[in-house]
Amino acid sequence: MSNAEQMILMSPDPKPIFRFAPSPNGYLHLGHAYSAILCHDLARSAGGQFLLRMEDIDITRCKPEFETAILEDMDWLQLIHDGPVLRQSDRFDAYRDDLTRLTEQGLVYPASMTRGEIRDFVARFEAAGQTWPRDPDGAPHYPGQERQQPGEGSDGAAVAFRLDTDRATDNVGQLNWRETGAGPDGQSGVIEADPTIWGDAVLARKDVPTSYHLAVVADDAAQGITHVVRGIDLFWSTSFHRLLQELLGLPTPVYNHHRLVLDEAGRKLSKSDQDTGLRELRAAGWTAPDVRRHLGL
Repeated sequence: MSNAEQMILMSPDPKPIFRFAPSPNGYLHLGHAYSAILCHDLARSAGGQFLLRMEDIDITRCKPEFETAILEDMDWLQLIHDGPVLRQSDRFDAYRDDLTRLTEQGLVYPASMTRGEIRDFVARFEAAGQTWPRDPDGAPHYPGQERQQPGEGSDGAAVAFRLDTDRATDNVGQLNWRETGAGPDGQSGVIEADPTIWGDAVLARKDVPTSYHLAVVADDAAQGITHVVRGIDLFWSTSFHRLLQELLGLPTPVYNHHRLVLDEAGRKLSKSDQDTGLRELRAAGWTAPDVRRHLGL
């Protein structure tokens, strides 16, 4: 049974909805192509929709010319999306509303420590021979001195708004998700979520009323996404996303995390890797079938 067939059987929706959601802060590379093609093909095999979303909440790095380049690459790869493009920069009011809902539940607090201050705090703690918890990406958990008065302000100027994850987790039951791909250790099927591995993750910053975590669950719900296809590097993020979905009363998609396309040194591709950039490959004479063959698709 193919992944597409599994996903159809697991979804109560007779017309599954998939999405490809790049950030227009650089040019696409082969890793993006793998995710986009896989998502597109699963959608078409399932008789569903394939939507396109621009995750452009980083208003400093995201540029119109990068969005134009993404659309050109999608056209070159012969990946036709359904309906209009959703842009996160058009949905800041919706994210503010969701943040307000969580704040009214007493689950959000303004956090005043900068990254440098967090780093110094953790260094002093570990210098005493103790271990400070870190998230799956290796970043130290936020100390959270301000969480005693959620939603009521802090001694310093807030630089971010964070979820009191322990308190939030106490408000929900056991969380899980359906995985039709595979996690880093081959995890598949029903996966138990543990949001606490992320500590008090950022929900919004002072200058931007959201973060990736909040925006992605809000957007998936707004677009009616039933199946999320994305890289294995986001597998552990799903635990935190499930918590937000539960707190906001949002539906839970089926998830399919796929392998990453790596460079010759075994590193994840980045938008600075021009030798794997789709624009460079196109200029070198590659075709869409060439890309598919190279990626094993």
